[in-house]
Amino acid sequence: MEGTAMTRAERAEMSWDGEKRGWIVRVVVGGEVIKRRCPDLRQSAGEEALRTAALRVAADEGYELPPEAVAIRK
Repeated sequence: MEGTAMTRAERAEMSWDGEKRGWIVRVVVGGEVIKRRCPDLRQSAGEEALRTAALRVAADEGYELPPEAVAIRK
């Protein structure tokens, strides 16, 4: 049985939302932006943890995203 091919996302951005006190990931696919909260991450989370979370969100939404396409805004 063949696996389904994932659509490739263009990029993602992780940023801290001071108002909601949590990390937000925005995954960009064409003209669409998928925005998700990452409540399990602390504000002091390292870049590797943030990048991993962004990749997980993209995959959960059905998108393939290369690690180098994730920008982190602290």
